[in-house]
Amino acid sequence: MEINADFSSFVATDSNLLPWVPSPMAGVDRRMLDRIGDEVARATTIVRYAAGSKFSAHTHGGGEEFLVLDGTFSDEHGDYGPGMYVRNPVGSSHSPFTRAGCTIFVKLWQMREDDQEFVRIDTRAQDARWEEGAAEGISVLPLFDAEDEHVYLTRYGAGAAQPPFEMPGGGEFLVLEGAVESDGVRHETGSWLRFPKGARATFTAPEMALVWTKTGHLAGL
Repeated sequence: MEINADFSSFVATDSNLLPWVPSPMAGVDRRMLDRIGDEVARATTIVRYAAGSKFSAHTHGGGEEFLVLDGTFSDEHGDYGPGMYVRNPVGSSHSPFTRAGCTIFVKLWQMREDDQEFVRIDTRAQDARWEEGAAEGISVLPLFDAEDEHVYLTRYGAGAAQPPFEMPGGGEFLVLEGAVESDGVRHETGSWLRFPKGARATFTAPEMALVWTKTGHLAGL
């Protein structure tokens, strides 16, 4: 299966309009943003767990990265509420489940083999380390940083404008709250954008917005 598998092209998708596709596990459905492979795949997906659903124990041969969008996602290592950012490195394993239901944004098989860092960050915590961004009204919360991968949340105040920036290693964005405009096109909550390596972009926020941001990771594709 291939979905948005041409990483040399720009993609913008309103995930709210995508169909929910059943997974092999009852109560677990997916909205597929990009994918190369079948059930074992390099994939970027929004996954919805119904109350009381679970996924069988499995090992992440290519690593797993996810952000909890709503509800509480759980495994034998803990409970992860809305706003939790998690990285489970290559070779890690778990048995995920949810009691009341949840939705997560997840990326699979996209980590380097030597990436062995577990990450757990509550982005909604009062002591979250927000930093000044590139322009007035913009702040960023670093989540993960490596030579070829930079992950952070970007918070825009109403009317804030991100100066034009280059993405030699490509970039990926998920609008979590509010709306942003890029090259004159408005992208509402739930919009997912992927820019190829070498792209240049600008973002403005007609209203307050929160965006998950990842850059550099497409350099080798």
